[in-house]
Amino acid sequence: MRPDRDGPPRPRVRRGRCPVQEHWTPDARMAEDPTKLTHLDEAGRAQMVDVGGKPVTARLAVARGTVRMSPATARRVQEGDLPKGDVVATARLAGIMAAKRTGELVPLCHPLGLDFVDVRLSIEAAAGRVEIEAEARLQARTGVEMEALTAVSIAALTIIDMCKAIDRGLVIENVRLVRKSGGRSGDWVAPEIASEARS
Repeated sequence: MRPDRDGPPRPRVRRGRCPVQEHWTPDARMAEDPTKLTHLDEAGRAQMVDVGGKPVTARLAVARGTVRMSPATARRVQEGDLPKGDVVATARLAGIMAAKRTGELVPLCHPLGLDFVDVRLSIEAAAGRVEIEAEARLQARTGVEMEALTAVSIAALTIIDMCKAIDRGLVIENVRLVRKSGGRSGDWVAPEIASEARS
């Protein structure tokens, strides 16, 4: 401590260069180590990735998932014969709404202005399944995989909410990304989609 002429002693300030944390762009991290998680900083703390230096490109993502139920429940979903109303229409709108709010639901996601999002549902009554597919598109510096996955997840939860009164054994399964395009990593297609294209 050193005395101050106009008041009590004040702490000594060490002069010199102020320590500044080195700035790592996502591309620099990936170039150094392509397996490195960009949502972690050098100290291992969660961080939002800085995408400001990335180019704007056309992005697309498609995700799928399944809600498994009894065949009797699936038939009632198909016929619109449930106390809460039209399951398919409600789940579709819930998925679209959820995709638009992904940045509020997943902590480190960037809030995105989607150009397009759609949710498609198909019922396989005999097998006791509702298949969900969501597609999201935009022009941006980051991808829309999380938006498509969120749309599928919330659509599936909506189906459960509307059917649980008559079927307690509903199961959400196999929620996954099946296709993406755009950005530094380019295009990616899940094996199931590649096999569908060949057949």
